Amino acid sequence: METKSILLSKSDYKFLSEHLEKAVMSDYNKSRLKQEIKNAKIFEDTDLPTDVVSLYTEAQIESTENGQQFVFKLVLPKDANIKQQKVSIFAPISIALLGYQTGDLIQWEMPDGIKEFKIMAVRKLEEHEH
Repeated sequence: METKSILLSKSDYKFLSEHLEKAVMSDYNKSRLKQEIKNAKIFEDTDLPTDVVSLYTEAQIESTENGQQFVFKLVLPKDANIKQQKVSIFAPISIALLGYQTGDLIQWEMPDGIKEFKIMAVRKLEEHEH
């Protein structure tokens, strides 16, 4: 499967580049994220298309296998709270989603193997939702 360039805002790019080495994640995800960041298309924050998954967005995804849906909010590691569907930007699902747009198919490594999901919707979180 050909990997497309992910889309990142300048601020997300800067944050990810600075924090990647310290982030707690598997080697697989770290190398995948490094590769994606290296090939990313970088946008001014205000120019990033609104349907791109980035920090402080909520993504709704659906399994291509069984139609099961999930919602994730990408936040800073310190704000992560799974009860509120808030996941760290360095969590495996965030890495899988980051930089992709509505309609894209993503692959997510789960305990029982790599699964495919379609991004159904993306929205920017309001300040008070972070």
